[in-house]
Amino acid sequence: MSKRIVLTGGGTAGHVTPNLALIPPLQEAGYDITYIGSYDGIEKRLIADFGIPYYGVATGKLRRYFDPQNFSDPFRVMKGFFEAQSILKKVRPEVIFSKGGFVSVPVIRAAGLLRIPCILHESDMTPGLANRICIPVAKKVCCNFPETMAALPQDKAVLTGTPIRKELMEGDVAAGRKLCGFEDDKPVLMIIGGSLGAQSVNETIRLALPRLLPQFNVVHICGKEKMDNLMLNVPGYKQFEYVKNELKDIFAMADIVVSRAGANAICEILALRKPNILIPLSPRNSRGDQSLNAGSFQAQGFSVVIENDDLDEDILVESIEEVYNDRDTYIERMNHSNQYNATATILGLIDSLTQ
Repeated sequence: MSKRIVLTGGGTAGHVTPNLALIPPLQEAGYDITYIGSYDGIEKRLIADFGIPYYGVATGKLRRYFDPQNFSDPFRVMKGFFEAQSILKKVRPEVIFSKGGFVSVPVIRAAGLLRIPCILHESDMTPGLANRICIPVAKKVCCNFPETMAALPQDKAVLTGTPIRKELMEGDVAAGRKLCGFEDDKPVLMIIGGSLGAQSVNETIRLALPRLLPQFNVVHICGKEKMDNLMLNVPGYKQFEYVKNELKDIFAMADIVVSRAGANAICEILALRKPNILIPLSPRNSRGDQSLNAGSFQAQGFSVVIENDDLDEDILVESIEEVYNDRDTYIERMNHSNQYNATATILGLIDSLTQ
């Protein structure tokens, strides 16, 4: 008889993609999977490709600042709680795995009332508000960073890292070089700034190209509408706005990566053992989680960090040369991390709660 699991999480792609990575191995292990998200959030679109049952519940954001919606959102959360309770009674899962986001709050709190065991996953260094509300009723809380363990209940915290899509580990070096038109044997420098790109990183890389291209082929994933049309035919430099299926091949051929420091992105870099330079979003433009994430990876010896406000051509080129020349040391440190085998670790936790 199949075991039943509910996955939940949404609001942003970061609260969904780790769940997507878990779906194939859960199916292989014989689980019947149901997803609970919001009525029309990004999670509904992303889950559609997998053909698994999807239920939407009402959700509201829990803000720590004044907003007129603060008066109505608690009622949406309460409505979502009763909807989730009804769905869980119908589906009767043995376990729930939550990737967080505010849609998870009514689901996990309803599961707590129904005594269904729950596992949470926290991507960032400091637990977000939604997960903090859910931790009291969770059996286990998975996290990406050793520092996060101190902020979680000792009997619940498990250092796992983030589940990575299996196909990302199956890239082909030759396919990547063919895609980019790299015919010589120079090492490959990969630049990736998230789905929207990173303008400051893009501009600095392009300024540095005359110094980088004699040493590296450069593949640059720029973000939507951020390609430089004047540089389309520069030998050894290949730009993309966005890549999907080809990403695995580009990662496979990359010898060194320059990236923003979103939690999912850096966990992919760690899983693939790519020496890297991280340029986190400025805390002025975020809640500061990218700087904390990057600082942890630097402290563990996985990365070199350049703060966005310090970024210039000289610092970037020197850091790239330093990391590339010492790449074997960075790879060796990443090989000893216990944060890259997340899928197997999390599946083990799920199995332990369904015995």
